[in-house]
Amino acid sequence: MTHRQTVVLATRNPGKLREIRAVLGDLPVRVIGLADQGDIPEPAEHGATFAENARDKARYYARATGHWCLADDSGLVVDALGGAPGVRSARYAADECPPGADRQVLDAANNARLQRELAGVPDEKRTARFICRLALAEGDRILLEACGAIEGRIAHVPRGTNGFGYDPYFLVPQLGRTTAELPAGQKNVISHRGQAVRELKQLLEVLLAERRP
Repeated sequence: MTHRQTVVLATRNPGKLREIRAVLGDLPVRVIGLADQGDIPEPAEHGATFAENARDKARYYARATGHWCLADDSGLVVDALGGAPGVRSARYAADECPPGADRQVLDAANNARLQRELAGVPDEKRTARFICRLALAEGDRILLEACGAIEGRIAHVPRGTNGFGYDPYFLVPQLGRTTAELPAGQKNVISHRGQAVRELKQLLEVLLAERRP
């Protein structure tokens, strides 16, 4: 029987868990989320970049769980907003939400703030990109890192129900669709996270082969 390496994905977001499991599904790994690991407090995020935050989260949860930990720090970078929301993407409008608000409430507030900040900005200046940085840690050691990005534009109204976060507003011009309008398979091919996970998958295959008893 093939040994399966347990990898904890440092998220409670079921959408991220589904996307990453879909890409890594044929490797000898068992990908589980933080929901399976009990009540572990979230670490403070002090990194100035997605890469720093991914490394910090990977190390923190690897120590807390005793398993390899794959951490993703990703977000939306909007040119007209000077790079915001950037590393604050997941909590862009957190101060407008009640304490303990769930992900759907936060997502709605984040998108509402994004639209307010972009009010009056013409289409050609609503350029943006999703960026993803991944880090895989074993204890305090970073084993692997990967990255991905996708260029797009912020739409004025939401379209599609297949995504989460900013997906309903992130228009991919060459497709004429938002990332929330794409089937899961197509989204995984072109998305920032899909790119990063595929790059990591190649590196992880090599690492697992080297670690094989």
